[in-house]
Amino acid sequence: MSTVPPIFTATSAYSLAFVASVGAVAYLASKTLLPKNASWQDRFTFIWLAFDGIIHYTLEGSFLYYSLFGRQVATSSGLMAQMWKEYAFADFRWAVSDPTVVSLEILTVFGVGTICFYVLKQLVQDDPARHYWIIALSTSEIYGGWMTFCPEWLTGSPNLDTSNVLYLWVYLVFMNVIWVFIPLWLMYDSYGHIAKSLRLAQASEKVKKD
Repeated sequence: MSTVPPIFTATSAYSLAFVASVGAVAYLASKTLLPKNASWQDRFTFIWLAFDGIIHYTLEGSFLYYSLFGRQVATSSGLMAQMWKEYAFADFRWAVSDPTVVSLEILTVFGVGTICFYVLKQLVQDDPARHYWIIALSTSEIYGGWMTFCPEWLTGSPNLDTSNVLYLWVYLVFMNVIWVFIPLWLMYDSYGHIAKSLRLAQASEKVKKD
């Protein structure tokens, strides 16, 4: 007779604690590096991108370490490996170095993660050029999420386990949906800034010609 796996384990606890601690670091960094009169939009953007970049470099970076050069999470040991083994209960592909997932993570860690920190620098300097990079970054995040899950959906989701409440609603839904909705909001916000600047520039040019 098979036993039902526990919904919440010690690994679940320190995995979620790790994510929460990254969020706390991102918040404290915003309080330290941004001016006190920064808008709530810029402060939220800073916190998100600091959180995002740290997650990409540390958590997802460790996944690449365990998944390249013949390695895989399933046969690795260590604290971060245990965290990925926990996530792999929800999505088995992360345990076996699935080439599509690994390819996306290479792009995410070295590309998206790096852009996160570049935009943080622009935010601290109040450089309006950040809005271009925010849109590029957010598009990459949404694309990465789509290419992670669309192949599964098209094949009947054979690698996903939705029977466990934690796996379904925290690991699969919440931990992935935030990388869709927040980038969408960032794109909307940055589009507004870019469109406003271009329209003002256009209006100024018309005034000069008149």
